[in-house]
Amino acid sequence: MTTAASPEPSAPVRSDFASDFLWGCATSSYQIEGAAREDGRVESIWDRFAATPGKVKDGSSGAIACDHYHRWPQDLDIGRDMGLNAYRFSIAWPRIFTGPGGQPNQKGLDFYSRLVDGMLERGLQPWATLYHWDLPQSLQDQGGWNNRATVDAYLAFVDAMTRCLGDRVQHWITHNEPWCTAIIGNFEGWHAPGLTDFKTALQVAHHVLLSHGKAVPLIRANVADAQVGIALSLHPVHAASAMPEDLAAAARHDGLRYRWFLDPLYGRGYPQATLEAIGDAAPVVLPGDLDAIAAPTDFLGVNYYFPETVQDDPGHAPLSARVLPPAPGTDTTFMGWEVAPQGLTELLLRIEQDYHPGPMYITENGSCYADQINADGEVDDVERRRYLMRHLQALATAIRAGAPVKGYFAWSLLDNFEWAEGYLKRFGLTHIDYATQQRRLKSSGKWYRGFLRGE
Repeated sequence: MTTAASPEPSAPVRSDFASDFLWGCATSSYQIEGAAREDGRVESIWDRFAATPGKVKDGSSGAIACDHYHRWPQDLDIGRDMGLNAYRFSIAWPRIFTGPGGQPNQKGLDFYSRLVDGMLERGLQPWATLYHWDLPQSLQDQGGWNNRATVDAYLAFVDAMTRCLGDRVQHWITHNEPWCTAIIGNFEGWHAPGLTDFKTALQVAHHVLLSHGKAVPLIRANVADAQVGIALSLHPVHAASAMPEDLAAAARHDGLRYRWFLDPLYGRGYPQATLEAIGDAAPVVLPGDLDAIAAPTDFLGVNYYFPETVQDDPGHAPLSARVLPPAPGTDTTFMGWEVAPQGLTELLLRIEQDYHPGPMYITENGSCYADQINADGEVDDVERRRYLMRHLQALATAIRAGAPVKGYFAWSLLDNFEWAEGYLKRFGLTHIDYATQQRRLKSSGKWYRGFLRGE
């Protein structure tokens, strides 16, 4: 449930940001495309996971989703009409390589070529995410990201896509949220592939980071003036109390949740205290791996949704630290996530202070609420509009304080398949009627449109 939200905030205006600030929305392939068996696409780990009883709450899958594969011109029109100047999308690996080895699937390449051309025709700068969790199942059958050979398979995929689109796409995100790929998918088990082994999860994290580092020079070789980065899911981490045990637990959690990814990306290797805490679960790291991971990037993508409060819990594996749910009375979304725009300011300033990553982009930020279509056919999602306004204010505050943020991508352009939640949860600025595939701009989307147009 959501709690009573705060009063309507004062509205930010576009002139609060630089004139060349990038304004976009983000989506991902499995969540919107559908067409799961068309034009040579093969099974992904999410197809297999969703087909496993009990894994997705409503028993659904992304087999049809928003039917974006066929309706993409309409969806890009929505983005254009909203006033966006950028669009973040992801590429479905199972559309490109349809079996071990072999040549790229031309029909898959052609789809993304058409999609990018459509963006450019509408004045939308394309931002391509190469991996947003839809690993081909054939690679998972060989061990998935736990198998170092998947790094090489990923590089073949990257090579094919950057050769195909590199004459039109300059901005490339290697991976979306390695934490989710590794920990949620391979330790917590509530995302594909649904494994629950901590050592496997940390090896997966290492191979994902390694594949990122090795992809950076490859992308630059194939794309003139390429801008390359990675998008991380990050949270401010707070101790539940000032008690020493809670402070220590928060530090342990922070070492895995935050520093385990940022430290090696910026040349510091894995945090020593975390390596000591995880013991035998530490990944196999070969000579040269850490140097590869630390390949200089052009930007850092930051996905922010909520802060985390951590309590010492000696029985809670793997680090005797537990993330607490929001306190009673806290403003939360329909996902149960705390609404804390000040956490975005805090997070960005910490990243800048700790790492000086260069330009940062908010590559995801959004909210889930129980949307209802009114009698007049409108979706008056007041809470989402308020969330968007408050987070843009917090972003402007961070920029004024020195965070070098150059763009913002709202999550998401469309309601979509929300992973293990199926179609029960909606994040879109555009409502999707899944039975009819009708698109309907919500009040939040209309507000964003007015903000971007200066209305």
